[in-house]
Amino acid sequence: MTTPALALLEFHSIAAGIEAGDAMVKRAPVERIRAGTIQPGYYLVLVTGEVADVVEAVDAGVMVGGDALRDRLLLPNVHPGVVAALNGERGLGGDTVAALGIVETATVAAGILAADAGLKGAEVRLNQLRLGDGLGGKGLALFSGLVSDVEAAVAIGGDLVADQVVRR
Repeated sequence: MTTPALALLEFHSIAAGIEAGDAMVKRAPVERIRAGTIQPGYYLVLVTGEVADVVEAVDAGVMVGGDALRDRLLLPNVHPGVVAALNGERGLGGDTVAALGIVETATVAAGILAADAGLKGAEVRLNQLRLGDGLGGKGLALFSGLVSDVEAAVAIGGDLVADQVVRR
């Protein structure tokens, strides 16, 4: 099954996140990839589905979550490598691994957005995509490949979320 859209809502409040997630799945037929707490007390709701359904779900979650919303992301036509990484797959070495690039972001949503942009913009592997836990709520995307491609992926992903980049 292809997944044309992915959305993430990130909340400062666990209670608001639970309410928003409930509203999202009641509003539109989306598939939940992840809903739950991450350190340091944030709550994530991550869904996939058809673009129109995901947009409807995000609208409901934003409305219910209100001022507890920390960050949000909507990716129509998300790169399959992002979905694979979110499902726990890790890109492993290979013959073309000459460099490792990292984009560290202040929010999980920004980390996912940087990963998607880097994968779409350069011939790289997404070795890992970390979502907040053990990172103080940050996002972390690790790319590998040829040096020039990794540099391009880090630049593309990092530039897209420049206001949320901690370091790259």
